[in-house]
Amino acid sequence: MIITVIPFVLILCVVTGLVSYQKNAFRKAYNLTDQVDLVSGNTIQIFNRLTSQEIKEVSQVLHNDPGQFNNIEYLNKLNASLAEKYAYVIVRKGDSLIYDGNSHVTQGLYDQLPKYEEIDSTLDGAIYLDGETQHLVKQIDFLFPDGGEGSVFIVSNVDGLLPEIRIMMWEMILAGIMIIVFTDAILMMWVYRSVISPLGRLKVATKNIRDGNLDFALEIEEDDEIGQLCQDFEEMRIRLKESAEEKIQYDKENKELISNISHDLKTPITAIKGYVEGIIDGVASSPEKLDRYIRTVYNKANDMDKLIDELTFYSKIDTNKIPYTFSKLSVSNYFRDCVDEVGMEMEARSIELGYFNYVDEDVEIIADAEQLRRVINNIISNSVKYMDKKNGIINIRIKDAGDFIQVGIEDNGRGIPAKDLPNIFDRFYRTDSSRNSSQGGSGIGLSIVKKIIEDHGGRIWASSKEGIGTEIHFVLRKYQEVIQE
Repeated sequence: MIITVIPFVLILCVVTGLVSYQKNAFRKAYNLTDQVDLVSGNTIQIFNRLTSQEIKEVSQVLHNDPGQFNNIEYLNKLNASLAEKYAYVIVRKGDSLIYDGNSHVTQGLYDQLPKYEEIDSTLDGAIYLDGETQHLVKQIDFLFPDGGEGSVFIVSNVDGLLPEIRIMMWEMILAGIMIIVFTDAILMMWVYRSVISPLGRLKVATKNIRDGNLDFALEIEEDDEIGQLCQDFEEMRIRLKESAEEKIQYDKENKELISNISHDLKTPITAIKGYVEGIIDGVASSPEKLDRYIRTVYNKANDMDKLIDELTFYSKIDTNKIPYTFSKLSVSNYFRDCVDEVGMEMEARSIELGYFNYVDEDVEIIADAEQLRRVINNIISNSVKYMDKKNGIINIRIKDAGDFIQVGIEDNGRGIPAKDLPNIFDRFYRTDSSRNSSQGGSGIGLSIVKKIIEDHGGRIWASSKEGIGTEIHFVLRKYQEVIQE
């Protein structure tokens, strides 16, 4: 629009205005009553109309007093008037030239002039003579007072354009150039503002990203194509920043995991080495003591095995490759077996384990038995780890919650501070951040629990009071037969 339509419209308006102005000025300057077309290129029509007033005067003089054309003073005056209109007068009597208003031109023109009454001089027109120069000739025939045949020729040189037309043309050219320059300036400003300036900001933003600086904001001023490009670039920067922050957090968590695992592996390994050295050195002198040493080594090895298994499972979570094998499970039978499995261990640790099932015997769920057992074991292990009472209690309650079953595992441990409670299911989060904590732990146990429950389509949450205990609840959808009619 700016490059084509606007300059065209502006030039058209300026040209129309200049032509209208020059027409009026031309008519006033030459005292014309007829309309004159200055831009048509028809110079013959223009020159013909320029001398129309003088031709009328000549016709009138010839009618009243043809002897005036023997009067040199009158002819000079007439010629001077015609000269202002780029014409001159020739008077011929018989075959003789008695007046020539522009002799150096007429020399090559005289032989071409029509003879007396060769053309009808009463017609409102003129003849065109073409040679080295082009002339427009108006012939008026008359008789001198002595009866001699005479002709008056009004000759206009039509070789070039009138000065007024040349000036108008130059004005049009100048106006066109100014309009083009003006619109180009506007276009350049628009291009700079809407294209160059945003591209400059994009260049700076690209350098920032190249240098690893993502803490900036790309300003978006327009909603055009460049603005949309800037918007996409800004969204890319935000995502890159989020990815970078996630990577930093991931690296931090991995370092923390390695630190936790190193700490948690070092404790049982140190214990195993100590008891094995005691056996080698003969410290375990009695069969009972030797049996206790070996059992302790076995328990520590089991702790290490659980820790390695937890780490292996974490790697599967991180790549979303947890192997699930879903099947129908009887809620009563399944959780009764889980309680029987962990009951002996709780008894060995002097922890009372309670099991309360409020669900009908025929209720079933669709779940992965192995992974759901991992959920129960991880929650109970976490309760045992933070048990600070001499007479520890852990209760498992199964309740009916409409289309779901709700499993609650509660303990009377030391509880979780309110500020830590929202974060206990986050990866690597431990309420006791000390690496030398006697409880140890990788900090991924409850995050594994949350992942498994959510993959089963369930939900998990926790409540706790410091010094009283913690309750962890999760729900799983019941299995319902779909009856097809």
